[in-house]
Amino acid sequence: MSAPIVIVGAGQAGLQAAEHLRSEGYAGELVLVGSEARPPYHRPPLSKAYLLGEFAEAQLTIRSPEALARKTIEYVPGVTAQLIDRPSRGLGLSDGRQLAYSGLCLATGSRARPLLVPGAELANVLALRTLDDARAIAEALRTVQKVAVVGGGFIGLEIAAVACKLGKEVVVLEAAERLMPRVVSPLISTFYAGLHARHGVHVELNSQVAEIAGAEGRAAAVRTADGRAFPAGLVVVGIGILPNTDLAQAAGLACERGIVVDACSRTSDPAIVAAGDCTARRVADGSLLRLESVHNALEQGKCAAAALLGKDRPFTASPWFWSDQYDVKLQMVGLCAGHDHVVLRGDPAAQKFSAFYYRGDKLIAVDSVNSPKDHLPARKLLDLGICPTPTQAADPQFNLATLLT
Repeated sequence: MSAPIVIVGAGQAGLQAAEHLRSEGYAGELVLVGSEARPPYHRPPLSKAYLLGEFAEAQLTIRSPEALARKTIEYVPGVTAQLIDRPSRGLGLSDGRQLAYSGLCLATGSRARPLLVPGAELANVLALRTLDDARAIAEALRTVQKVAVVGGGFIGLEIAAVACKLGKEVVVLEAAERLMPRVVSPLISTFYAGLHARHGVHVELNSQVAEIAGAEGRAAAVRTADGRAFPAGLVVVGIGILPNTDLAQAAGLACERGIVVDACSRTSDPAIVAAGDCTARRVADGSLLRLESVHNALEQGKCAAAALLGKDRPFTASPWFWSDQYDVKLQMVGLCAGHDHVVLRGDPAAQKFSAFYYRGDKLIAVDSVNSPKDHLPARKLLDLGICPTPTQAADPQFNLATLLT
């Protein structure tokens, strides 16, 4: 009997890889190792509906242990992988077990980037990656009035919006000169700065945190490098993530900004694939692309499963993302970095518009605010390489779907 396929990481990438192996006809032994004690669960609601009390914990579960068992997926919760023995194709687990593998998928995810300032260890200085983190933030929100969010990215702004809706006094401290600088254009940054200001959130840009001041072991204020202090009984840190590559690096796999994979999720070892937040994908021009999204996790999970079965299933779809803040939904497709002009469709003042990003005459990305009728065809247009003219893109009455027929 051959050794099982083992998947390390029971988030959405790991679960997708396991289920895709089964749907593609793999009938052998399949082991899914998860570091958390609970079954796989949805993470996007943690920073939004869950904190608002609109999403119960039971609704977060993607697959119950019973559902995994029906697919003959052996689920090993509450255990971490500690060592990969590549020559013998063995995996050492934290509970002392040794697993042989015929193929290995690393879906080890990521962790919150730590805030390296004095006082970061104080109680009520929290980050959000797991359900336990979300529980701690939700509990703190019930007991404090002043909230400081360090970092003006998606997670930070979503939590700021939740805290504001719960009636808290909120300040967002962003070190860069605009909000969400890594992922959106200046146009979108400006829109969201105004959105949060209208809801009463105090946004401070170009603000470098120097210290978390405390009283009786708990956070009391955030001090910035320019000497100002912002009182806060809860400090939420959202300054990015770090890919969990320690296991892969110790095994000698190629790692740079993540576990390096090709378009089919193969690593530098033919028997090992990787998927999700822990990866950096080598693209056609030789550069590395890191994507932190559910879409990427699911698609790479499928690619990884196919590769373990000896099949090529390259990830070629345009990446897409979303963020819910207040009553505004941002839907993004493509990557706007490197655009040389932008075409606006709709009216930002009405909180319903899209921004079409072009490099030369090529459409490379579309950001849509409360405009799903733009977002859905835009995904198909980008995947097919079809470019509306700037005139067509700018006209809200022009039906983008007609370009697909």
